[in-house]
Amino acid sequence: MAGELPDYYFRVRENGALVFRVDTENRQRRIEMDQIAVINMRNGEIKPHGDRTLSAPDLERIKEWMEERAQVLALRDMDDIHRAIDYLNITTQWVQSKASDEQLDEVTDALLLGMHDLRSTLVRKKADRLMKG
Repeated sequence: MAGELPDYYFRVRENGALVFRVDTENRQRRIEMDQIAVINMRNGEIKPHGDRTLSAPDLERIKEWMEERAQVLALRDMDDIHRAIDYLNITTQWVQSKASDEQLDEVTDALLLGMHDLRSTLVRKKADRLMKG
């Protein structure tokens, strides 16, 4: 393998990660991954795995990873929103130029309700911001 392996491996899951300590310093020269903790990103909880006690370096690296992960997720959220704007524009063009009557019958009500909900929420949030400012 090229380069050195990190000391920790984070297996991302739905709302956090499993944390493994990576060990290559063994007689068989195999990569061993020993689970040491479970992270819950929603509430910031770090649970040691089993009866383990996490060391200060363990906790420091886990907290660093959690901060990095939160930044990545925030960037993805904004990217998703910008993509949604693109999809709205693409959908508008599709409705105007390509959609058949049957296709429009299939999606019109769902799109109108979704857009109404979005518009109402955006207007309410903007009014709240204006009232604060």
